[in-house]
Parts: sequence; structure tokens; C-alpha cells
Amino acid sequence: MKVVNQPVRKKDAMALVTGKPVFTDDLAPKDCLIVKLLRSPHANAMIRSIKTDTAKLVPGIEAVYTWEDVPKNRFTMAGQTYPEPSPYDKLILDRHVRYVGDPVAIVAGETEEVVDRALRMIKVEYEVLPAVLDFRKAKDNEILVHPEEDWKALCKVGADNKRNLCASESFGEGDVDAVMADCEVTVEGTYHTLANQQAMMETFRTCCYMDAYGRLNVLSSTQIVFHARRIISNALGIPKSKIRVMKPRIGGGFGAKQTVVAEVFPAFVTWKTGKPSKMIFTRVESQTASTPRHEMEVSVKVGAMKDGRIRAMDIYVLSNTGAYSEHGPTTVELAGHKSMSMYGSLEAHRFNCDVVYSNVMSAGAYRGYGATQGIFAVESAVNELAAKLHMDPVELREKNLVREGQRMAPYYGEVTNSCALDRCLARTAEMIGWKEKYPCRDMGNGKVRSVGIAMSMQGSCIPFVDVGSATVKLNEDGYYTLIIGAADMGTGCDTILAQMAAECLECDVDRITVHGADTDASPYDSGSYASSTTYVTGKAVEKACLELREKITEKAAGMLNAKKENLTFDGQRVEDMTSGRSVTLTEIGTASMCGNTEALVSTVTNSSPFSPPPFMAGAVEIELDKETGHVEILNYAAAVDCGTVINPNLARVQAEGGIVQGIGMALYENVQYDEKGHMLNNSFMQYKIPTRMDMGSIRVEFESSFEPTGPFGAKSIGEIVINTPSPAIAHAIYNATGLRFKELPITSEKIAMGLQSL
Repeated sequence: MKVVNQPVRKKDAMALVTGKPVFTDDLAPKDCLIVKLLRSPHANAMIRSIKTDTAKLVPGIEAVYTWEDVPKNRFTMAGQTYPEPSPYDKLILDRHVRYVGDPVAIVAGETEEVVDRALRMIKVEYEVLPAVLDFRKAKDNEILVHPEEDWKALCKVGADNKRNLCASESFGEGDVDAVMADCEVTVEGTYHTLANQQAMMETFRTCCYMDAYGRLNVLSSTQIVFHARRIISNALGIPKSKIRVMKPRIGGGFGAKQTVVAEVFPAFVTWKTGKPSKMIFTRVESQTASTPRHEMEVSVKVGAMKDGRIRAMDIYVLSNTGAYSEHGPTTVELAGHKSMSMYGSLEAHRFNCDVVYSNVMSAGAYRGYGATQGIFAVESAVNELAAKLHMDPVELREKNLVREGQRMAPYYGEVTNSCALDRCLARTAEMIGWKEKYPCRDMGNGKVRSVGIAMSMQGSCIPFVDVGSATVKLNEDGYYTLIIGAADMGTGCDTILAQMAAECLECDVDRITVHGADTDASPYDSGSYASSTTYVTGKAVEKACLELREKITEKAAGMLNAKKENLTFDGQRVEDMTSGRSVTLTEIGTASMCGNTEALVSTVTNSSPFSPPPFMAGAVEIELDKETGHVEILNYAAAVDCGTVINPNLARVQAEGGIVQGIGMALYENVQYDEKGHMLNNSFMQYKIPTRMDMGSIRVEFESSFEPTGPFGAKSIGEIVINTPSPAIAHAIYNATGLRFKELPITSEKIAMGLQSL
């Protein structure tokens, strides 16, 4: 391959590093109304009265809206394919506010200063209600987060608002109880992962304006232009045909922008006033009124024989969706599907879960999407099993891991067409120096160096659901335009899709211009989430380009008065092998502009009944100070099987970034509330994420397999890379101290206090 599997520079690299105006706020009209929200100070309350008269008199204020002014159409903000599994439980503004930060009023004005002044002048009288802040007490609690009668669930996910249940599901295979009873060794424990913020550099932001045809145009930093259009349509009660959603460059998303957090508010203002508007979340708002990772308690039981053969797993998950349902039903099952399936030795498995409402900020999509929490629990339990069996954790995994050609019962019964997990594990152990360093070494002066290991898997789409489309057309100068609906969040999908097109069309990647995503111009695409872009949209690009090659050859046949089967296309020209005559691509493109009846354009839509999992192993070396509990990451080694690597540089950056986020989840990040539901760490001063000083040396390699259903043999890489740090670091801390932590984050204070109690 000439273009695929090459380290091609990102399409937008120079625009970004030179500071070109490419982001939402850069492109917003200069006369936009500034839109801000008055937010609830209470975790659970009813609005008795709200007085806005004085606020409306502030010079420069355009409008102030309350729950009485907005449509009463319940919707979900979750960016999912219709019918969404997440219940419809939200209004643009509601009289019943359900968490500290829930919107109470929308204020639009000419400047930020006048809007801030007006916000201070709104007087609200609340009836404060008892709140459910502990998600362990939410199920069947007499305090209902959603007592309303117009709450509705479109899909059967076990949701029941009268029980504070957003979802309740189960799956399994085999007689788990019988197999467990026959096992010689079992380990069990409950693992608690707290909410984590995506903490992307660019906060949520949207601008809106009306065009000359009376249509609402929405320019937003979103991963899901088509889903966003539907959600705005549902919320405002206007036809989708009246809405256009476009995506500029995105300054990071990590799943946060798979939820329509900000879009409906300026959209409502512009629809009502006819004037352009924009809403830019502050960092505090992004921390306190967004959709972080779901807090989960994962109870795991693993049954094995004394020789290390793992035979059964039993998992129960309690997930906290918060005040609203965003992604609650869809994240939780992945805690089981994508953790147990790594072990091909299982004879029986069982998974049960409850997703509950509570009076804290609603949770949503975050890289790893539920698999991260489940893998922390399962991999920690397997490491505990290894200790109980007095077996090397690498050897235990080698004995049980899934291999190519095996059926993965917990993973929808799929068969692994491509799997290099065994090679990933072996290479990772070699890279970290496992045999020499396991389990720990005393460095003197109270410091210990130790290693830990974990495996992970993810998916490459939502099978039978996700749709990716691509349009590719030949221009008159012999260049191509590739039009997609997938959203590049900084991941480089514009670049890798252009590489695939260039490989198919045998041209340089610079001859491919990429346009997307725009609901008016792009073919339908579910959006950039579920690790689906490379696998699903990439296959659409491959098919569209091959189809366009056929059309180019047919056009050339007419120009050369030759038979199509005698022609060859080398990316530059089409040649008649019998006569030696040829026409260039530019000549073909030019000819198609005059007297032509067949457009040199191809559109292909692709979906897949499969979601081939990428696999990964990760190992960490830490130095731990037993006096202070401080953990320093020295080295992190990872080997990833993502099928064919489309762009090694971009894939490596994806892996390194995900590993750093996983380090943050393991050691630092923690969304905390006080006894009244107020968030305690609402800025980066309190909410700590890793810096360059905290990540140590990260080394990533690829153990490629070939996925026959993927474009050029590719699978996904975007999400899997966040999953191994938490269990690997917890394992290394155990090897250094003998303390087994089952709750994240594992802070220095926890370690120091644990060591004192020994």
C-alpha cells in the first residue's frame, strides 16, 4: 500500500498550528446575541415563581425565557440513532429542576456584560425538595427524580421512572451457579469508579442564525450533526427540514459532544427572535452542567481451577445516570460485553445491571463508554485471582485469553476474525521488562518500584445500527472531493478517510479535498462515536471510490471509443491496452462538464452486522514513596491490535492520549459533591488532570491483525486505549504495597493512610 499505513500529515495541521479561524467561535457572526442560562442552586426543587420583569428592562437585553415560554416536548439529549434507547425525560426548561446547575431561564442580550447583569436580576422562589444524592439508595426510593406523567421510553430497556430506573437489563449463557460451585478457586469484589470529566480543551459552544429561506442554521462543536438536528427538532417542535447543522473544527470531544448539551438554547433564541445567537460554555459550566462518565459500582465474581483455567464470571453493575437519561441504557452493558469477552475459556457468564436516576448532573458518553469501568473491575479481579493462585498474571492471561477464530459468547456471540491479543500481551510484557521487574523492587529510602498489567478490548461500531456514508466526486481539474458526515474531533478522521480514498484512486492524498459534516451537504452518517468512523465510514469511502473508478473508466471508454474491459486506470490516466491511446484524469474531468449525462460521483452508505473488537495490553512501571503515598509513573508500555493501522502517527497519538486520560482516571480525577449536591471541583484548580509531568515515558507499538470486514483490514482504535491504565496501575500499587484498591481514583492520601493501617 502506498498511502494507507503511511504517516501522512493531518489535513488540518497547518491551519491549527498557525491559528487560522477554524473553530465555532471563530466563525460565528459578529452580531450574535449572547445566550446564557440561569441555573438552579438546588439539587431538587420546584419553581414556585420566577420574576423576570426587571431583567428584561436591562438595556441591550433581547429576551428572557422561562419554563412557561418553551415547548413542552420531552426529548433526550443523547446523540443516538432513533429510536433512542435513552428515555425522553428532558424539557428545554422545566419547572422541576433536578440537579444543581439545571437550567432555570434563558437570557439573550447584545453583550456578555448586559446578560450577566440581567441574570443577577432574575428572582426565583423555589420549593426545595428532598434529593437523592447517593445512587446506591436511588432504586425504589420514595423520592422520585422523574415523577412526571409525560416521561416516556421509546425502547424496552427496563426503564421505570416510578422506580428511579433509567434501565434494567441482563444477559448471559450457561449455568453460572453450577460452574461456580464446581470451581476450585473464586474471587469476588465490588469496584467503584467515580464520574470523570472529558475535560476537552474547547468547551461546549454553538452559534445559530436564520438563512434567507427561513431555515435555522446551527454551527456547533458536535460529533453528531444528524442526531443534533433530530434532537433540536424534537425540542423545538419544528420540522427537521427547517434545520441545518454544521460542524467546524472541534477542539476535542472524547464523547462529551455526542450529547446535545448546548445546542437547543441558542437554537430556541434564534428561532424565536430571528436573530443570530451564540452560547459559549465557561469551564465552570462544562464541569458542572455537562455529561461526564457514569459513576458505577461493578460487582465481579470469577471462578477458576487451581491450574488457572477461568471458567465463569458473574457481574452486577449499578450505574448512576444522574438527573437525566443521557446514554444511561447504552453504556452499562458494555461493562460486561467488553470485559468478560477477553476470556475465551469461559464456560458460563452472567450479567445484570440497574441504571438509576439521582439528583446530580446527568452522565453521558466518555471514551471507553462503560467498558472502561467494567474492565477496571474484571482485570483487577483477574490480577487478584493470580495472586490467590500464586501464578504470574501474564501466564494466567495467556492461559485464558480469547484467540483468533474463537466465539465470544458475552460479545453478542461474535467470532474473532482478527485477534492478536496473545501477541499484544507478550510484546507488552517484553517492552516493560516484566520478567525482570515483577512484582517489585525495593529502591531504598522508602521507595519501591513495581509493575502492573491489564488487557482490554472495545468495538468498532454498534452492529446493525451505525451507518457511515461517503460521497466522492471527480472535479474538472482531476482532483477529488470527499464529502462525509463523520466529525473529525482532532482524531484525524478527515486525514485517514482521505488516505483510504487516495489508496483506492491511486493518487496523492493532497488530491483529496475533504468536506464535512453538514446535514445539508453530507450523506447521512450516525456520527463520530462508538469507535465507528474508521470501520464503518471507512468502508463506505472504500466502496464509493471503487465505484467511482468504474465510472471514470466508463467515461474514458466513450472518449477513446474503446471497450471498457481493455482499459486500465493508474490514477493519472486511463489507457487502452490494445491501441496505446490514453486520456488523462484532467481530460476526463473536463469532458464530464460538457454534454455529459453521467455524473462522475459516487455515494455509498455502509452498515455492518459485526463490530470486530480491537485488542490491547498495557503494562505500567511505577515508583511509590511509602512515606507519602506518592505514585510516579515511570514507564507505560502498550501493544495494540487495531487491524491494519491506517496512519501510524495518528494511531500512536490516539493511543498515547487515551493512556494519559486513563492515568488521570486512576490517580487524580474525581467529581465530588457536598451534602446539598453542589460540585466541589468545578474548575481545573480543583479537578486535577494529568500534565506532561505526570505521564512518564509512554511507548506504544502495534501488533496488527487483518480484519476481513474492515477497510484495508482496519478496526478501531479511538476508545480501547483508555481502558488498561486503571487496572494496571491498581495492580502495580498492590505489588508495591500489598494494598488492593477497588475504588478510583487511588490518591496518595489513600495509599499513605492504607500503609499506616497495615
